[in-house]
Parts: sequence; C-alpha cells; structure tokens
Amino acid sequence: MHIQFEAKPPFAAPAPKLAGSIVALATPFRDGSLDLETAARLCERQIRRGTAALVVSGSTGEAPALSADEQIKLLEVAVEAARGRVPLIAGCSAPATDGAVELAVAAAQAGAAALLCAPPPYVKPTQEGIAAHVRAVSHAARLPILLYDVPGRVGVALSDETVARLFERGLIIALKDATADLSRPARLRALCGDGLVQLSGDDATAPAHRAMGGHGCVSVTANLLPALCAHQHGAWDRGDLSAFARLRDLVAPLHQALFLESNPIPLKAAMSMMQ
Repeated sequence: MHIQFEAKPPFAAPAPKLAGSIVALATPFRDGSLDLETAARLCERQIRRGTAALVVSGSTGEAPALSADEQIKLLEVAVEAARGRVPLIAGCSAPATDGAVELAVAAAQAGAAALLCAPPPYVKPTQEGIAAHVRAVSHAARLPILLYDVPGRVGVALSDETVARLFERGLIIALKDATADLSRPARLRALCGDGLVQLSGDDATAPAHRAMGGHGCVSVTANLLPALCAHQHGAWDRGDLSAFARLRDLVAPLHQALFLESNPIPLKAAMSMMQ
C-alpha cells in the first residue's frame, strides 16, 4: 500500500545534533517513588563524562511504570540539571495516540529538545497507522522526532519505506534502531541519503552499526560507563580504529551481562552497587 504523508509545520526550535554516545537514562526510585535528587546527579555525571545527549523515560527509564506527571517531572529535573549543555530527548510512548500527543506537548513545554517516539505498543498498528501516529505527535509538539524501531517491545516493526517517507516529509530527523539488523544502515542511506541520523539501539552491535554507516548509539551500558562509551565513539569519529577496537572489546562482556535478563533489571542491579 502506498502511504500518504502530510508534511509537518516547522520545528519550534532548531533540531539538535544527535550523534556519538547518547544514554538511555535509568530512572532511580526510592521506596517506590521517584528519586529526583539521584536523577539530577545521574544527569550531571553523564554530562561531565562526555555523553552527547540524554534520553528520559525510554524503555530503560521504565516509562510504562511511570504516570504522565512523573515522566514530565523527571524531564523537568533533567532539563534543570543539564542547563542547556546537552539535548534532552523525551520518550512519548503510549498505547493510544492521544496519550502520546499529550506527553509530547507536555515534554515540549518542559524543555525537551526532541522526542523519542515508538509505534503504539500492544495494538500492533499497520504501517499506515504508525505513520498517522507519528504525524499526529509531530504536528502537535513541533519537536524533532527520533523514531524508535523496537519490535521486541511493541510487537510491530517499521518498514524501510515508512522510515524513508517520514524522513522525506520532515516528520523525523533520526532513527533509533533496536533490531540489530546490520544491513539496514546501508539500505536506509540508499533511500534517505546521509541526512537521516541512524542510531543503534543495541549496545552489543553498536560498533558494527557504526562501521556500516551509523552515527552513534542510544546506550544502556553508558549508564555505567559513560566516559568509556563516549571515548569509543570519539575514537571512531577521529579515525583511531585501534583505540576503537580496544574499547569495543573491553566493554563487550558488560553489554552481554546487561541483557542476561530483561532490561533494565541487570542494569539497575549494577547501578545499585555504584557509589
């Protein structure tokens, strides 16, 4: 089916640069409530160690366990902690488009620089339905969108055609690809050129994703080793393949360990041991 896409209005602010090591922040809790003081400290730690952007209320941030008010409060704390030093990307996933739109508009008002938008989970929409969902979020919030392809969580995958057409119409600026399909960067580059920012959403295959033309990674591991993850991407960017390979191999066992059970269970166990 040929999908019809309506172009979006101009962004309310310039699109941020998204590349390198971007952390999918874990959400700290204490006694069942948000630990906002620790959340602010975690943001500061990431920025000081070279992380390029922060994702709040994504999969690793346990967004489904948070109310809309909690997600926005967490974002406000991150925006205040960042003080404009790095972009804040707000998750806006919801089973219904109305809920995603409400989250996206509130995130824009709270200071998000971009949105992380996945297809609605559980309902398994068609490609046409996904396009309509993204279009509604984009038009309402007027923020750049990092489209999130994570079929293991939402139950449906994005086709290359859908990604390309959304990009062509200015409805997305980037793709976070958690499929670990290493042939995809080349396919999308053939469809979209170099303008579409392609970010890996899978730590274990992120180095290979960069070698295939990717621009960076939205990382779980960076919660624990932000400086190492930032240095690894920096090594690639400056063409130091020896350093890149050394850092890749050093951190590979941790990537594997963090996904022995569903994310973020191993990550939060590890973070609980941090000083």
